[in-house]
Amino acid sequence: MTISSVDIHEVGPREGMQFEGIGDPSRIATGEKVRLVDALSGTGLSAIQVTSFVSPKAVPQMADADEITTAFSAAPGVTYDAVYLNDKGLLRAIDCGRYTIRGQVMLTASETFSVKNQRRTTAEDIEMQRKMAAVYAEHGYAIEQGMLMAAFGCNYEGDIPLQRVIDMTATLFDLAAERGSMLSEVMLADTMGWADPLQMQRTIGAVQDRWPDVDVSLHLHDTRGTAMANTWTAMQMGVRKFDTSIGGLGGCPFAKSVAGNVPTEDLAFMCDRMGIETGVDVAALVDCVRIAEEVVGHPLPSRVGHASLVAA
Repeated sequence: MTISSVDIHEVGPREGMQFEGIGDPSRIATGEKVRLVDALSGTGLSAIQVTSFVSPKAVPQMADADEITTAFSAAPGVTYDAVYLNDKGLLRAIDCGRYTIRGQVMLTASETFSVKNQRRTTAEDIEMQRKMAAVYAEHGYAIEQGMLMAAFGCNYEGDIPLQRVIDMTATLFDLAAERGSMLSEVMLADTMGWADPLQMQRTIGAVQDRWPDVDVSLHLHDTRGTAMANTWTAMQMGVRKFDTSIGGLGGCPFAKSVAGNVPTEDLAFMCDRMGIETGVDVAALVDCVRIAEEVVGHPLPSRVGHASLVAA
């Protein structure tokens, strides 16, 4: 299969700051978070996830979401978005007027993780998605994307049966249909980094077989060192959109021992070497790795960020 281009969605400013601030939410100043967003805006990235509108009681490191939203400098040609896990967070994102809002319904394949991460059972989460769908409808947004977290495994429950992934994905389609919408994209998240390439083939293949006209996208964590191999496997199966994180920043505060996403610069470098268009400047991304390390105060797991881009 010929691969001409890949879409990269940078999630490091949100993923990284929600994780780096655990235990000391004031350790990273708001201005430093904004500095990273602004630097990433100059790399050619077309989409950047800035922050998360969640309860500061549950995630105190996101308490400055409104300040970050006001302070960053939006660059022409770049879309910015944020995370919201309930109807209140969604309304905050809509009301601020700075983010691209895309109708989305989101569930978790692991009930245990759903309770720990969203403080909701699966049944309660389905009802919350209905509330959020109502907000989208009220503001004129169709439900376009479904996201399934923990689709490949869970640190609490272990393997996630493939049939459960299909059943939960079908529920996402049902939720969209209740509002007269049809999903055009399904994002599968390896939230805790369990997937391997063969599982990637089975899972993506099963979703593609059931919904052949829907795009599959991926949010992969590198907890067990397989994220880049999983990315390449998915690319060969037609997946063209990936969440990535500068320097490999990030992790989930509620998932026990989780690494960040695929490093943005590592994926961009691989694609650049293979003649696959991403639209980003790898050297500029490497500069952003250095900035990210200054912001968080320690080295990050990036490979390309610590290697020379030219021959000696």
